[in-house]
Amino acid sequence: MTPRAADFPERRAAALQTLAEASLAERGPRRRRTRAVVILKDGAVAAEAYAPGFSAGTPLNGWSMTKSVMGALIGTLVKDGKLSLADRGLLPEWTGDDRSAISLEDLLRMSSGLNFSEIYADTGSDVNAMLFDAHDAGGYAAARPLESIPGTVWKYASGTTNILSLIARRAVGEENYPSWPRRALFDPLGMDSAVFETDATGTFIGSSFLFATARDWARFGLLYAEGGRDVLPAGWVKFSATPAPRAPNEKYGAHWWLKLSKELGGETSAAAAIPADAFHALGHEGQCLTVIPSRGLVVVRMGLSIDIKAWNHAEFLKDVLEAA
Repeated sequence: MTPRAADFPERRAAALQTLAEASLAERGPRRRRTRAVVILKDGAVAAEAYAPGFSAGTPLNGWSMTKSVMGALIGTLVKDGKLSLADRGLLPEWTGDDRSAISLEDLLRMSSGLNFSEIYADTGSDVNAMLFDAHDAGGYAAARPLESIPGTVWKYASGTTNILSLIARRAVGEENYPSWPRRALFDPLGMDSAVFETDATGTFIGSSFLFATARDWARFGLLYAEGGRDVLPAGWVKFSATPAPRAPNEKYGAHWWLKLSKELGGETSAAAAIPADAFHALGHEGQCLTVIPSRGLVVVRMGLSIDIKAWNHAEFLKDVLEAA
C-alpha cells in the first residue's frame, strides 16, 4: 500500500475525501458512529478519515471481519501442504464419529452440518456461550452435534471458524502456533498493528477478535484485490469469492460474503451499482471491508453502529464508485 498515486486525478481524490469525511457525520435518528474510513484505489490510499479520538494508528476490532483473515491463514497452510480442502477426520475427538466426514472445504463454506445457534440476542445461544463463557472456544464448537449431513446445508456459524483455528493449531504445532499469524500473514502484508486475541487455552478466536488499524485492514483487503500475490495458494482468491454450493442466493463464498445483507443496504437500488466481482468481510456493529478487483478498490469502514441499519454500506459504495 502506497501514498496516493501521482496520476490519480485530484478532483477524484477530493471527491473521495469528501465522502470519507461525510461518513463521520450523524444524520437522522439512528447513530452511525463511524470511527474510521480508508479507501484504496489501485493499491494507493485515495482517502481516509477518522472520528475524534481515533487516528490512523488506532487498532479497531473487526469482529466477524476476522473470519476472512482466518480463511486466509488457512490458505497459507494449504499453500504449505499442511492442509488440503479435501481433508476429513480433522480432529481426534471426531474419530469414529459422523463428524469425521466434515471436510476442510465444508468448514470454509459454512456447511459443516453442526448444530450451532448464532443468535446474539439470546444470552443462552451457542455463540454467546462460546465467545463469553467457554474456556476453549474451538473445543466448545467442535463438541456440537451434527444436525445435517456435512456439505448439504449452509449455515453461518462463528463456531465453524474457531474449529478452523483449532485445526490450524494442531497443523502448525504448539511451538510455532503463537507466532504463526504474524509470520504467515501479518508481516508479509505489513500489518504491524494486528493483534489476535486467544481464548484461555491459547487458541486464536478466529471468528471475532482481531484488532488492527483501518489501514491494516485495508492492507489485508489489498492482498485479495491483487489476487493473493505469493502469500496465498494459486486460485485461493477465486475459491474464496466463488459461491458456496448451498449458500442461499449465492451470498457467501469461503469465509467471505459475496452480497451485502439487507441491513447493510443489500436489497436497495444502491446495491445494483456494486460490480458483480465485489466481495466483503463484514462484522458486528457495521464493520465492513469491501474488495472490488475490477475497479481496483478496497473500502474499509469501521464503526460502532448499535443499530446496524444506521450504516448503509451499499449506498456508501455506490457513492465511492461514482467518485472513483
